[in-house]
Amino acid sequence: MTSALVDLNGLNALKGLHPLVADLEAAGIQVLGPSEDRSKLVQDVVRHAPDVVICLDPLPGEMLFKTTQAIADTAPCPVIVFTNDADVEHIARAAESGIHAYVVNGYGQNRLRPLIHVAQARFKRERALQSQLADLSSRFEERKMVDRAKGILMHARQVSDDDAFQILRTASMHSNQRLGQVSQHIIHSARFADAVNRAGQLRMLSQRLIKLQLLYMAGAGSQVPALRQDSVQRIDLNIAGLNKNLSKPTFGDLLGQVVSGWGELKAALDAPDGPGGPDARLLMQLDQLAERLLDDAERLTNDLEHAGAAPPLHVLNVVARQRMLSQRYAKYALLGAMGAGGGVASRNKAGLLEARAAFEQALNYLNDIPLTSTGIRASLEAGTTHWKEMLEATARLSAGGEAVERLATASEGVLDVFERLTADYEHSMQMLVG
Repeated sequence: MTSALVDLNGLNALKGLHPLVADLEAAGIQVLGPSEDRSKLVQDVVRHAPDVVICLDPLPGEMLFKTTQAIADTAPCPVIVFTNDADVEHIARAAESGIHAYVVNGYGQNRLRPLIHVAQARFKRERALQSQLADLSSRFEERKMVDRAKGILMHARQVSDDDAFQILRTASMHSNQRLGQVSQHIIHSARFADAVNRAGQLRMLSQRLIKLQLLYMAGAGSQVPALRQDSVQRIDLNIAGLNKNLSKPTFGDLLGQVVSGWGELKAALDAPDGPGGPDARLLMQLDQLAERLLDDAERLTNDLEHAGAAPPLHVLNVVARQRMLSQRYAKYALLGAMGAGGGVASRNKAGLLEARAAFEQALNYLNDIPLTSTGIRASLEAGTTHWKEMLEATARLSAGGEAVERLATASEGVLDVFERLTADYEHSMQMLVG
């Protein structure tokens, strides 16, 4: 038996309910309970789940249309409205707000069942069209994701359009997922991998800037000013990239701290030197600001790793962090060579040992994991060679001159290797496909 929930909108007869209720029952329609409180109609529809909702409203207002729209959005079902209102704008409004039969000037007892059947047929057709539209929209979005994922693979793996599509198909078959699902995973992975790389660069550059400042004070390397300018530009570019691609509600506060800290460090870097060049007090101020930028960038990087929810992101973060540790070690080695006494010397020594231990622990980890190709293995060996050169140069720093130059060259060598390794891991199939 067809069930109906009737909304009388307060229209009771002097004795008993409106005749519509009796007419529906006489026509073999089960009335689940007339409602006289339109504000509760949506809740009643959810609770009773009727086959059809019938509203009686001689002169409907916006309240009716908002209610029927809420029914369409919350618990869709056929809706019939009996009214005396023939206003064309209201008829159009009814069609837009989930009403399937807007019956003007009476219903007639013998027409109740056919009107209900008409409303049900229109509702069924409407749902079918909505389903087709949703499916078409889904396929269109999936095609866009596939094209975008192909573009990522073509850029990362240097392959053709056809080869990129074949990679997607293979991954789809192996994972038993639709092409769209695999593509979405690749887009997600690539977005977070890029963000982890960029945020990780901020960590490294905070330490590289202080290392370069120390090399400048030591009079080592004619390339120091150019490398310093390069570092400043890279920080600006990475912050701009993160600001463009990261979700503001999710990461805006963390990125805001990075931006604030960089603003203070950049201003201090631009401060003019004294008559004898940069002094120790200015250097300590710069290092404190660089430490703040490092901490802020570290929080952002780690949060991005966890938000990406992809195990290879941890490997990428470890590789990227090696860049920072190499520059941090060089910084503390140079600070130690300056001969500062007291607590500063103790801090520098502790920082040197901590950076070395962290770098070598991560190096062992990267050599042991299975996510290594022949090229990555060769790069790790090259990075190890440069690292040993850094250690040897540090042991001879007290002699100054050549040892400082060797440390400068070796620290940039380590950095170059791990920059390439970070890019390799970022674009690896394990990272993109999972």
